[in-house]
Amino acid sequence: MFILSSYGLAVVFTVITMLCWGSWANTQKLSARNWRFELFYWDYVIGVLALALIFAFTFGSVGEGGRGFLADLQQAEMSNIGSALLGGVVFNAANILLVAAIALAGMSVAFPVGIGIALIMGVIVNYIAAPQGNAVLLFTGVGFVAAAILIDAIAYGKMGGTKKVSFKGIALSVIAGVLMASFYRFVAASMSDDFVTPEAGKMTNYSACVIFALGIFLSNFVFNTVFMKKPVEGEPVTYRHYFAGDFKTHLMGVLGGVIWCVGMSFSIIAAGKAGYAISYGLGQGATLVAALWGVFVWKEFKGASKQINMLLGLMFICFFVGIGLIIAAGK
Repeated sequence: MFILSSYGLAVVFTVITMLCWGSWANTQKLSARNWRFELFYWDYVIGVLALALIFAFTFGSVGEGGRGFLADLQQAEMSNIGSALLGGVVFNAANILLVAAIALAGMSVAFPVGIGIALIMGVIVNYIAAPQGNAVLLFTGVGFVAAAILIDAIAYGKMGGTKKVSFKGIALSVIAGVLMASFYRFVAASMSDDFVTPEAGKMTNYSACVIFALGIFLSNFVFNTVFMKKPVEGEPVTYRHYFAGDFKTHLMGVLGGVIWCVGMSFSIIAAGKAGYAISYGLGQGATLVAALWGVFVWKEFKGASKQINMLLGLMFICFFVGIGLIIAAGK
């Protein structure tokens, strides 16, 4: 199996994770305008599972180091398989709840609340479970990234959105953030700390990612079916609507899932050298990557005042300082 040999390369992989996690949502924007998120999300989870399997049978099955994918699955203990599967279920619940929160409270409130909680709690949980790196630099860096997310929310708010903020939306954001902070630990707990000579009964990163993706896929029959029948916005949709979509529309959803899963795969590959806390923390900088898309591609801040532009500049400064400190924490 393919295993990273240096911390520098691990940092490159975590930056790719950040780019992927901050970019996959563009595929939803590029899908058909009348294509509801609940329908898009089915293709998204199919893309996640497909990419996890492709990586497992390629990068996870070649080379002399570690254990091949099929051999790794055969020796894995059920408790570890269950842990990775639960990680997928928890992530899926968090992701769908976050989307519902955005529909109720708006992007400028729901996303920073949810992802901000996920970033801070996730790094704390993963660092306590597997301490690696300079804690002072790591948590200072996380603080700067969290500040950047907050400044981003303030800038969005000053654009004068018309959506009324709801208490229900904020509550869903908080729940989504707590769940998002914990899913990575379930996956990490199922994996061996040493990828070169993996511990018996534990899984390698490729196998864990497949089981994690399977947890997302299976739980989607429950979570997404509920949201299709009782959406937070709009009329209910059915599976008939899903199968009525054209090839290009379905392809966009699958591509979104593939992009996200490349990020997840690279994150847990990098964790072997960078540690889970640093790998997760850098990946959650995706919020600011999404902001870059919003500012420079989708022109969401077009015509913004000088004050808002100054906030955006401060946001990016905090973001890059925070990322730099997190990277330095692992050296």
